[in-house]
Amino acid sequence: MQIDIPAPAHDLAAALQQRIDAKTKPPGALGRLETLALQIGLAQHTLAPELRQPHIVVFAGDHGAAHAGVSAFPQDVTWQMVENFLAGGAAINVFSRQMELGLTVVDAGVAHDFGRRAGLVDAKIAPGTANYLEQPAMSAQQRDAALERGRGIAHALAANGCNCVGFGEMGIGNTAAASLLTHCLVGEAGGAGLATVTGRGTGLDDAGLARKRALLERALARGGRPSDPLAALAEYGGFEIAMMAGAMLGAAERRMLLLIDGFIVTSALLAAHALAPAILPYCVFAHRSQEPGHRVQLAHLGVEPLMELDLHLGEGTGAALAFPLVQAAVNFLAGMASFESAGVSGRR
Repeated sequence: MQIDIPAPAHDLAAALQQRIDAKTKPPGALGRLETLALQIGLAQHTLAPELRQPHIVVFAGDHGAAHAGVSAFPQDVTWQMVENFLAGGAAINVFSRQMELGLTVVDAGVAHDFGRRAGLVDAKIAPGTANYLEQPAMSAQQRDAALERGRGIAHALAANGCNCVGFGEMGIGNTAAASLLTHCLVGEAGGAGLATVTGRGTGLDDAGLARKRALLERALARGGRPSDPLAALAEYGGFEIAMMAGAMLGAAERRMLLLIDGFIVTSALLAAHALAPAILPYCVFAHRSQEPGHRVQLAHLGVEPLMELDLHLGEGTGAALAFPLVQAAVNFLAGMASFESAGVSGRR
């Protein structure tokens, strides 16, 4: 897959900063919102950035290893939660409605037949991945198909006028896959020891957490610790994670702003970033999850999230909750008076 991500318009940096500083406030008084406004302007190549048709996309997929006990919930919860999304009853539905965000659910590889449904994109690679305790989670062909389908989903959103997309996921067992991917792509030297990046997921007790870590050690004994992102995705990834990575790359190709949710979404970004480091200036990190591996991921990427609310739900909920802050950064740049236009005296 040939990825071509344009560079931000660094030649506009001085003019954007001057515009920010000229607003009726002391320099830097809006803190991180000023940094965010500058980032968005550079990403969109304009002194007047705007957010058009913002959208959340939730990618869903099942994991073969879920049957081995890496999660506190049965695998059927994946398709049941997809039904909940389609019925409008999940947290991401509530927050998307509140923030007036579009919402699309993508079946990347759920072990269930949904039929043709409004609001559901059928991009199914297979009804769940293989069990990575016994064999690679997916073939190279399946991985590449997931990446390309995700890229196409992002390109279609851009073609319909969207320039800001938040990413969410659903898949029982996907915190385990995210732990393995983080361990492989960040490595021990980056602080990503397996025990460090393996958390309780959907609420494992101490015995469940110990079992989860032991199972992931077994997976590593079989498949090794590939540092190549494509190899790591094939060994341990989920179809929803690989498809998200492709969608992230496709969105950055179209200069879209990417709202990155928590631990699992950031595991997809680790793969996308390893394939195309130029993606990072297009990413806004919504929050810091309670999952311990998320801190390691953020430190590896050298980024600071907008919020820390002790979230660990997934679904793109953190991305939706962060959207008003992103909108505020754009709005103050567009609508706030300058010292000159307001007739207010500036600094001496």
